[in-house]
Amino acid sequence: MSSEALFCPSPIDRDDWALFRTTGVAHLMSISGLHVTMFAWLATACLGWGWRRLAPVWPQALLAVPTPVVAGLGGVALAATYALFSGWGVPAQRTVIMLAVVVGLRLGVRQWPWPVVWLLAMSAVLLLDPWALMQPGFWLSFVAVGILFATDPGRASRVAQGGVLRRSGRAFTGLLREQGVVTLALAPLTLLLFGQFSVVGLLANLVAIPVVTLLVTPLAMLGAVLPALWELAAWVVQGLSSALQWLGQWSWAAVFRPAAPWPLALAAVAGGGLLVLRLPWVLRSAGLLMLAPALLYLPPRPAPGQFELIALDVGQGSAVLVRTASHSLLYDAGPRFGPDSDAGERVVLPLLRALGERLDATVVSHSDSDHAGGAEAVRAAHPQSRWLASFSADAQERCVAGQRWTWDGVSFEVLRPLPQDYGPDGQGLLSTNAMSCVLRVASAQHSAWLGGDIDAAREVQLALARPQDRATVMLAPHHGSLTSSTPVLLNTLQPRWVLVQSGYRNRFGHPAQAVLDRYRQRAIQWVESPDCGAATWRSAEPDAVQCHRRESRRYWHHGDPNPAHPAVMER
Repeated sequence: MSSEALFCPSPIDRDDWALFRTTGVAHLMSISGLHVTMFAWLATACLGWGWRRLAPVWPQALLAVPTPVVAGLGGVALAATYALFSGWGVPAQRTVIMLAVVVGLRLGVRQWPWPVVWLLAMSAVLLLDPWALMQPGFWLSFVAVGILFATDPGRASRVAQGGVLRRSGRAFTGLLREQGVVTLALAPLTLLLFGQFSVVGLLANLVAIPVVTLLVTPLAMLGAVLPALWELAAWVVQGLSSALQWLGQWSWAAVFRPAAPWPLALAAVAGGGLLVLRLPWVLRSAGLLMLAPALLYLPPRPAPGQFELIALDVGQGSAVLVRTASHSLLYDAGPRFGPDSDAGERVVLPLLRALGERLDATVVSHSDSDHAGGAEAVRAAHPQSRWLASFSADAQERCVAGQRWTWDGVSFEVLRPLPQDYGPDGQGLLSTNAMSCVLRVASAQHSAWLGGDIDAAREVQLALARPQDRATVMLAPHHGSLTSSTPVLLNTLQPRWVLVQSGYRNRFGHPAQAVLDRYRQRAIQWVESPDCGAATWRSAEPDAVQCHRRESRRYWHHGDPNPAHPAVMER
């Protein structure tokens, strides 16, 4: 990374953030409590030194306002200014409030128990921003500080005695102990919040914390006065990044686990805290029993011969996950939102991690950005997945009508494009929409029809060529556009359900009212992703569609999210 990338307003690259998460140092790449504390310490030391220098020329000032008062209150004020300037994040808020409480107690020659200070800071942060409860940083920040307080053996037992080497050894031992305690205690909470835990985080933080705290942050601050120091800070970060990349390349650098149910997850968080408390090992070992259920948990899968279909809420785009008893397939990967953001990275991959999925196949219907925008991120995260697309340069990866396979008693068949739709060079001879891969998934009793953005002419051709086909559930072709869901196709497939993946108030007007009227005339039930969120249909329960927004309502939601469709959940 260059100095411009580090110290200009442009965001950190997505690959860099992935590296920081894998190595467990992402907390150092933002304005954290550690940075605010260091700035407060530096400001306090400078103010105290400057105020004492006034003694020869203005002794009355020191008599009127003692040096500890100036240094303490001034340090807190400057730290608050720095925290405000940096964005006033939850860790910065917590640090400023705790610094203010500690300074106030010391100036008043008082000492409160740490739980009181901790709870006071937490209450103050929530009074300023009640929504902080919804931020992972709130929980990570306060749990980490609480664990450090609860496991601190006491400063009195660590009196600095002996030579420089002995004091340095004690300091390193203390840092190793504190980092190990925080890493172990926060591991279950990190798994709960992010679905992953950095195994190399302890080693990475032992290197990164001193480098960022003692070198990068001071150089970045002093660079405001001497800009040449920013270049030096950039060189330091480049060296640190090289070390982190070496750690991040280890195959076991990070552990991913499925999202456990809340009771198991909360028990695991409590177990992680119990493991590091200063208690007898007999009691602490109970933390392992509390951790085990969450670590061993696997989400339920369809029974053999059955399958499940999840239409993700990716906005104006398409992404569908199909799961069988032991396999999974992704149909489309969602849209691209910007140069460094896509639904594959932000929606699809988190869901796959939460479910503990390892893709066996990925079908990208066509090359339009709203269907293939997240494909690159998905392919990088699941290189083992078989790849099928209508625009691939590799002949082995082209979806062609007639391709079939069976997983766990569930059959998969590609219906389009036809072999003659490809030219001699492998390029499609039709429009990108007309080249959409059409996939049929069928169990013994029920089937699903996924058609991408196939156009009306191809819908009619398919319906006439396969008049025997039926579909219990159908993905609305072309997001319910006016030129799709032709009467011929609907009369042939006779679906019970149609899943419409479209963006909220999208500029295309999807789904078109005429298309919805066709569904209504044929007594076909449908759900739209803006109202339903992620929609889940199971072949074992063919008459119901589960809407994530109905099942996971927020307390601020009132009324029916889709009053026009009272039967959105069950047929």
